[in-house]
Amino acid sequence: MRVSRIFHRAVARSAVAALALGLTLLAGLAVVSTRNTARAATEIAATERISEQWSQVFLRISIEYEQLVDFVRADDAVGRAPLIASIGSAEENLRWLNTHGGRKDALQAQMLQNTYFGYSYTLRGLVDADERGDRGQVLLNAEQAALSASALRKQAAANVARNSLEIGTALSETQERSRNLQFAVLAISGLDLALVLFCALVLLGYQRSTERQARDSRHRATHDGLTTVPNRDLLAERTEAALAAADRDSTSVGLLLLDLNKFKEVNDTLGHHAGDVLLCKVADRLTAAARRGDTVARLGGDEFAVLLPGLASADDLLMIGHRMLAAVCGVAHIEDVAVDVSVSVGAALYPSPSADAAELLRYADIAMYTAKRGHLGVALYNPAADDHTPERLSVLGELRHAIEAGELELHYQPKVCATTRELNSVESLVRWRHPTRGLIAPDQFIPVAEQNGLMLPLTDAILAMALAQQRAWSAEGLSLPVAVNVGSACLLDESFPGRVAERLRAHSVAPAQLTIEITETAMVTDPDRATSVLATLRALGVRVSIDDFGTGYSSMSYLHTMPLDELKIDRQFTARIFSTDNGAAIVAAIVQLAHASALHVVVEGVEDERSMVAIARMGCDLAQGYHICKPLPAEEVPAWAQRWQAGGLPQLADLST
Repeated sequence: MRVSRIFHRAVARSAVAALALGLTLLAGLAVVSTRNTARAATEIAATERISEQWSQVFLRISIEYEQLVDFVRADDAVGRAPLIASIGSAEENLRWLNTHGGRKDALQAQMLQNTYFGYSYTLRGLVDADERGDRGQVLLNAEQAALSASALRKQAAANVARNSLEIGTALSETQERSRNLQFAVLAISGLDLALVLFCALVLLGYQRSTERQARDSRHRATHDGLTTVPNRDLLAERTEAALAAADRDSTSVGLLLLDLNKFKEVNDTLGHHAGDVLLCKVADRLTAAARRGDTVARLGGDEFAVLLPGLASADDLLMIGHRMLAAVCGVAHIEDVAVDVSVSVGAALYPSPSADAAELLRYADIAMYTAKRGHLGVALYNPAADDHTPERLSVLGELRHAIEAGELELHYQPKVCATTRELNSVESLVRWRHPTRGLIAPDQFIPVAEQNGLMLPLTDAILAMALAQQRAWSAEGLSLPVAVNVGSACLLDESFPGRVAERLRAHSVAPAQLTIEITETAMVTDPDRATSVLATLRALGVRVSIDDFGTGYSSMSYLHTMPLDELKIDRQFTARIFSTDNGAAIVAAIVQLAHASALHVVVEGVEDERSMVAIARMGCDLAQGYHICKPLPAEEVPAWAQRWQAGGLPQLADLST
């Protein structure tokens, strides 16, 4: 018995000693684990502070860019003040990174500071140009600043991503160390199962916490913080995977790019919180309408994307695109306000015409802007209609130079009285005398000017040339009123009538000698402002003519609401006078309607004597077309006018094109 007690006591003491040893080892392991965790937490916290500074750099550069856009669009000092106040806002963050960041971050901050200094200098130059009234320099600096802002944001985003990756790596290393400690605990704590289980639970808690942090960090890096849907990075990752699967399975991949219409109005009217709520609602609607396996992502701002793997054809893509459009569009109640939600959807398909992920995104973006410009709802990328080419960029740059260098010239097409054949006036038609490509027709550069903000300077240059030529003809004894075509940009510019008046005075031309020709489509953007601009022009004494009548929108209503003097019947109606049963009746009805509205009528596209006689019998006032004369250089107009007055109808040589 005594031996037994001694044995049990020895066993107990050994157990206690073993337990003490186990506890000591466990305590040591716990200390090691705690220190490792604390060190990892310190490193992660420091990296997160650096990442936050890079995020602030990205955010402030983005804000500067948005305020740059607002500055260019603004028409008063209040609208321009935010940009002036924000220039250089990221310098403090870059200095912090240079001082407190690690070696990589300090080096990146130094490199970014050099670029940012040039960017800020460009913005200040833009502000100075605006104060001088140099609009051309403003636009040039704005374009340069936009490119710099894009590069700066990409660099800042890359550094944010790098730091996020370092955080993920640190968390993964911490997780690995925690696993090793767990295995050691399991081996050492065999003498005390309860203690082993307890310690295992503690370490398991540490492990789960570390894994949760890693998952959260991964989720934050790959998902949008506002809407919780995948972000651009995760979309790119899944797009590459979908394209690889499509190549393997011989299927197609579609991409929809959606942009909210009038989202800025929601922000400006209800505030940014309401805009955030709207973005979340749109994300929810897209997610609900998406198929299983589709990816709904937010690219930034009010742009969303939907990745559609496993498609059979473009028809499938369009069908889903229209379904997404129907799902998003509709009323959304935000802060007791019913907001009408609408989007423009661009669609692109892989492997044709897109060859890779970058092209797929770019083509969807082009299609989206096509849908937005044409109010189409959904537009599929069409390679034949894609004018986003290096040649187009070249035309844009050369056109800016052509306007400044005087490479533009005007040709003039006469308009004559339909009944007496007497010369009445001329219409000016712009041409571009390119130094290497020769004479370029307007349809090759006018659309570029319209889409890139060059219509105002282009129209001003044409107006000055036309008035100077009218004055020169008058000095030679040829009194010949001129007509100048203007686009929608001029009709939305309330300073345009003032510039017209200034040029009339500069060239000593009576306002009645100038006719401004507009199109119906130019009135669509803002009819009220366009009407105000036209009324101001008429008050000056300038005549206003609506061109290409019948080819645009709400034609009849414009005759009653717009301040007009003249109506020009489009050539397509003239061509149908004899080619269709009701062609002549339609032209006669338009003439009667115009005369009832006290408007003169000009018929375009008069190509033969038969049409000339027909429109005269209908009561048309003026005729214009190749049967009378093709557009002529200014120096040929006086001689042609003499021949016309002397001989009436032109000879065959005059009708050549």
